[in-house]
Amino acid sequence: MAWPTLQRVDEERGLTIAQRKRQVVSDELKVAALQLMAARGFDTVTVDEIVAAAGVSRRTFFRYYASKEDVVIEMLETLGDQMRAELAGRPADEPTAVALRRAVEVAVLDCKDNTGKALPVVRLVLRTPALYARSLERQAGWRDDMAEVLAARLGRDRATDMYPGLAVGIALTALEDVLRRWAESDGTADPLELTARAFEVIGPALT
Repeated sequence: MAWPTLQRVDEERGLTIAQRKRQVVSDELKVAALQLMAARGFDTVTVDEIVAAAGVSRRTFFRYYASKEDVVIEMLETLGDQMRAELAGRPADEPTAVALRRAVEVAVLDCKDNTGKALPVVRLVLRTPALYARSLERQAGWRDDMAEVLAARLGRDRATDMYPGLAVGIALTALEDVLRRWAESDGTADPLELTARAFEVIGPALT
């Protein structure tokens, strides 16, 4: 996941000057927004305050984002792609419960490895109704994409077979519960251990 940082030298290699500049501005807006929202809460922070902290204009902000919600939600954007790619790459003979767990663990590890940046975002999303609603919309897209992969993996018809969609939905519900418990522990709980516990519970339903 592209968690906000102002030092992206390795990631920027091969990009044009314009692309690098755009990435830097985008990251500066994310960092400014996250710092303000983590300190004061989502609802009290305005776009004007974000652009002032980032040192850009309102016009620049709206070239990058349609709303302040988008600044936060974009930080979660690549999780679905990462989980889908992991599911598609799992061994063909691997049980579905194991394959889905490994896919979910990609997102969990991303958050664990970037705790300092990921934890405030997860907290904001879970505690802010507007952001939580947007995250559910994003998860619906993840569910559809991953269900297509699972259906192909199992040789089932996604249009008529309920299992792929329900199985992925259960796995994503487990992911949300893991991240919620991780956030509530202030990042002290091991999210991989929480994931293992969650899949012990839902495993029978996936088998």
